[in-house]
Amino acid sequence: MTAVRIVDAHHHVWDLSVRNQDWIVGEELASLRRDFTLADLEPEARAAGVTATVLVQTVTVAEETPELLALASAGPLVAGVVGWTDLTAPDVADELARLRELPGGDRLVGIRHQVQSEPDPLWLLRPDVLRGLRAVADAGLAYDLVVLPHQLPAAASAAFLLPQLTFVLDHLGKPPIATQERETWARDLRLLAELPHTVAKLSGLATEARWDSWTVDDLRPYTDTALEAFGPDRLMFGSDWPVCRLAVSYGQVVDTARELTTGLSATEQSSIFAGTATRAYGLATA
Repeated sequence: MTAVRIVDAHHHVWDLSVRNQDWIVGEELASLRRDFTLADLEPEARAAGVTATVLVQTVTVAEETPELLALASAGPLVAGVVGWTDLTAPDVADELARLRELPGGDRLVGIRHQVQSEPDPLWLLRPDVLRGLRAVADAGLAYDLVVLPHQLPAAASAAFLLPQLTFVLDHLGKPPIATQERETWARDLRLLAELPHTVAKLSGLATEARWDSWTVDDLRPYTDTALEAFGPDRLMFGSDWPVCRLAVSYGQVVDTARELTTGLSATEQSSIFAGTATRAYGLATA
């Protein structure tokens, strides 16, 4: 593969002395119960050829987003932040404006909510949520979709109702790679991809497979489906670090993405590894 600039469009950081990550529970996630900082990430990212990143929220706590923006403003690696705010709040537009005025606020590029944890499969279609999503669009931000496969139809319906908003699907909608099921997920992914203002991340896939025995060929049918549905100019690479470490190192996740896209042209590879993220998030990267 010809060398291309790499933007890591999806990673996290956390400091457990500042805030508990209450989703890190159970023995299988024990290796994540420690601090992961930008200082930990940067040498791994630079070694893999990454020149810029997008830092993504992890908890539905209002204080986290200002902290992430401040981190982004303190160094050159983080080009954008996908934060959280309460989409259902009556003053959501004012809150988005406030975030933009904070230190690092110029790096706020998107908003995300843990829809995957909402018991209502139609949560995205609630009138108060749609109102909040319109405010995100009016602020010139993207909206990251972190959903489970059964929530993809509602995501497509919400995107249909809001053509002015760029929807970014995280982790390809978390397909059931471990069981190698594809039919329903692929159908619903294509439904979302029919809308031109949607894009998707090739991220978080190894952790949807069997952590200790997955192969690149296990992932290929899912990435090939995404390539067919979205095309390279609407797909972006993301590491999902440090969550990826459950199944793969940072360098390996980059190498896997390279292998899965090796048959594409240099222009197509450039879109996946940098261009789509830069365009969808409006990143100011060199």
